[in-house]
Amino acid sequence: MKRSGPDRRAQILTKATRLFSRHGYEKVTVKQIATACSITEPALYRYFPSKKALWEAVLDSLGRRLNAEALFARLSDEKDVHKILMGLAAHILEFFSDHDDLCRLLLYGGLEGKTRGQKVFKIVRGSFVDFLTEQLDRLKRQRLVRNISSEITARCFVGMVFECALGCTLWKDVSGTVYEPPDILANNVPIFAKGLKRGK
Repeated sequence: MKRSGPDRRAQILTKATRLFSRHGYEKVTVKQIATACSITEPALYRYFPSKKALWEAVLDSLGRRLNAEALFARLSDEKDVHKILMGLAAHILEFFSDHDDLCRLLLYGGLEGKTRGQKVFKIVRGSFVDFLTEQLDRLKRQRLVRNISSEITARCFVGMVFECALGCTLWKDVSGTVYEPPDILANNVPIFAKGLKRGK
């Protein structure tokens, strides 16, 4: 059955994401992606003019798949730092539990040169770091959290959550005891929240 243009484009993005996440950008060829889609290279070039353009489209689709905008809108006026941290952590853990290919893409992105690594970081982790930094700055102005470095705290918290996401997905067979997301949230979020809240 012949695929329509949008269906074929979506198929190419899905197959390219899978290949990039398993082998990295450098090792994947346009021919491999075309073969995975059961099309020719010239047919693939009708949808994406280059491998670089396809990579950019994969990253753009990744940003949409993260679907964090609704979460950010819901949490942007929240005054309880515990609820903000819990919301962010739950979203990240749930998303990556369902999309372990994106964990791999994140790891490969960091290994494949500064430019590609920065773009993957910005799309995947950076959006959460930026949002949490803004929220901590807001809560500091409202005197609801201690006077900490918002960016350092946001990077550390988001980094911890992503490490937990990797432990639940890619490293679950090699890391010893595997903890489920609810256990991770119940254990870690209160520690961060308690340390951030301003004393009475």
